[in-house]
Amino acid sequence: MFYREPASITCAARPGVRRTLTCTCEAGPMTDTRAAALEILRNLVGRDDADFHEGQFEAIETLVDQRRRALVVQRTGWGKSAVYFVATLLLRRQGAGPTILVSPLLALMRDQVAAAARAGVRAVSINSANPHEWAEVQQQLQDDEVDVLLVSPERLNNPKFRDEQLPALLARVGLLVVDEAHCISDWGHDFRPDYRRLRDLIAQMPAGVPVLATTATANSRVVTDVAAQLVSTGSSTGGPSSDEAGTDVVTIRGPLARASLRLGVLRLPDSRTRLAWLLSHIDELPGSGIIYTLTVSAAEDTARLLREAGHPVRAYTGQTDTAEREESEGMLKRNEVKALVATSALGMGFDKPDLGFVLHLGAPSSPVAYYQQVGRAGRATENADVLLLPGVEDEDIWQYFATSSMPSQHKAEAVIGALTEHGGAPLSTPALEARVDLKRSPLELLLKVLDVDGAVRRVTGGWVSTGAPWFYDRERYERIIAARVSEQQAMLDYESTTGCRMEFLQRALDDDTVVACGRCDNCTTAWFPGDVRPEMASAAAASLDRVGVALEPRAQWPTGVASLGVNVRGNIPAGERMLPGRALARLTDLGWGGPLRDLFATRTSDAQGSDAQGTDAPASPALIQACIRVLAEWGWDERPAAVVSVPSRRHPLLVGSVARAFADAGRLPWLGSLDLVNGGPTGTAGGNSAYRLANVWDRFAVGPELAAALDEVRGRPILLVDDLADSRWTLTVAGRLLRRQGVESVLPFALALKS
Repeated sequence: MFYREPASITCAARPGVRRTLTCTCEAGPMTDTRAAALEILRNLVGRDDADFHEGQFEAIETLVDQRRRALVVQRTGWGKSAVYFVATLLLRRQGAGPTILVSPLLALMRDQVAAAARAGVRAVSINSANPHEWAEVQQQLQDDEVDVLLVSPERLNNPKFRDEQLPALLARVGLLVVDEAHCISDWGHDFRPDYRRLRDLIAQMPAGVPVLATTATANSRVVTDVAAQLVSTGSSTGGPSSDEAGTDVVTIRGPLARASLRLGVLRLPDSRTRLAWLLSHIDELPGSGIIYTLTVSAAEDTARLLREAGHPVRAYTGQTDTAEREESEGMLKRNEVKALVATSALGMGFDKPDLGFVLHLGAPSSPVAYYQQVGRAGRATENADVLLLPGVEDEDIWQYFATSSMPSQHKAEAVIGALTEHGGAPLSTPALEARVDLKRSPLELLLKVLDVDGAVRRVTGGWVSTGAPWFYDRERYERIIAARVSEQQAMLDYESTTGCRMEFLQRALDDDTVVACGRCDNCTTAWFPGDVRPEMASAAAASLDRVGVALEPRAQWPTGVASLGVNVRGNIPAGERMLPGRALARLTDLGWGGPLRDLFATRTSDAQGSDAQGTDAPASPALIQACIRVLAEWGWDERPAAVVSVPSRRHPLLVGSVARAFADAGRLPWLGSLDLVNGGPTGTAGGNSAYRLANVWDRFAVGPELAAALDEVRGRPILLVDDLADSRWTLTVAGRLLRRQGVESVLPFALALKS
């Protein structure tokens, strides 16, 4: 915060129309606002010689003196938080109410609350991790003891908060801040549907309340989109229109190049070699840092491998417990670990100014997303290393995430129809699962999209249809998908470019201050070693050859499945459950996950449009040996007396070969397969638990020959073999049949878990 640099400042009175505001590099006259702001800034940073970056005071002045709307696009570490903290205190001195700060991640909220305390700003948060504090926060707000209230975008649509608390807050709000504002835009790399409802929130605000949106990662298309959404169409309180209230948007952009970063790309043939390289050279990376992976299992596998080699690291993913996440963040900030091995769950806003390196095992899907993550490094250091190790599997992972947030017209109409048919009474998300064949996470995402579109509304007790017409905007979604495909190609171009890598990233973000960095591997030479130590290659190979993951048995029937013709509910009786089982690996694992992905890869589609998977064949000797190793390491309480297989229409040779191999290796009888009845399982892969159970219910039977064979091993455990376990309802139903046939216990085995 102690030097000046150029900033581009424009004003958008209407989307697409810009007029330039004059801005010089000199401080100019010391106005009362500037003097007060500078005093606060110096208290904030603890230095009497501190001064504003170019654009910082201009943003504060826009908010405090002009009461207008500003979009600040500046690199990580520029001081965007200083803008809203200083503006907040100035506005509070003028009698304004508290600032509402919309912040997307718990890690970011924690950092913002801590930074606010250092600045003398009283900040509190309402989020999913602190429900025990909500009543106290509410009282503090009523007593006007809060300067900044941090909320997640999801909280804005919580029925109680939205209907009971938000109106009172909006009536006295002094400033609205939207952090990580690229999330508002469909074109942003981390679009979140809940952010889109901020347009409606802005429209409800009283006239003259300033709005600030901030981000470090936005190209021109995202900037234009966000600025357009910040322009209110008028106040719901009957206030003046945007022309009268001065709600045009001042956009302040600065150069995005990071002089401290040394960028590089190292191509290695496979995940085994990448991990071996990391084992060989992690101690050479400066300080402590972040190792990003694209999947949860990759983060967990990598962290385990590094810990086993004696390196202090921790995994950090969306599945990590909240308390453990917070502990890991603190350990990284105190340099008590070499690295956090993280998914994108550790991204926006994480504050460690001296982060020494960022390394990627697998590339994010766009240069913009990549810049957002690498921008964590080198904020307060002269040097930080940024290295990308792309993977051959990256594009498959990109494709999945590129389409997962796009609503399906058929599913959307089914959700609206189910709510409409319910006659206006709310339906919970679990109840909707029994009416619409969507898994919980995609269903919740679709409900958010439909909510923002005005077709449904979240209320106490669940969701209702608003009755408003809804149209599937196919053209819009096709444009978004096309844009993401283009961004994926740009990331591939970044990996292969022979030009300056920082310059490439700047161009990707439409930064017009492009200059070659003179530091990256293309501007100079490869600054990183390319060798792999033989002993580390062996260690990586051994780690990736590890076999066996837990296959947890189902304990409860899905909610509402009776409406699909399956008359069960509540807990699965203990006498009908399976025991905990095993699978060779998850499809997302770094080791055996790759061969299994190839084995189960979708290759063709039949005439009915359902997926037909790869050619069926007996398991390879290597696969058989790996599966037998799983059994050898299982540690069951009682050895199984026989082997039974689940009938597979797609992989009968594969499943049969594994079942026979188990029988031969253990000198056990293979009793054959269950029978398919009533046409066998219906439906396609995916879908939610209720539909998946209904698709396999009454579709298997114990035939006469199998029943007779089971009589010979009555009272003993049975090993039940299947190919791919996703929902686990096939194994659950098959195991239930065997238990009801008198089998003492069922030990399930699957070649692969889907995730």
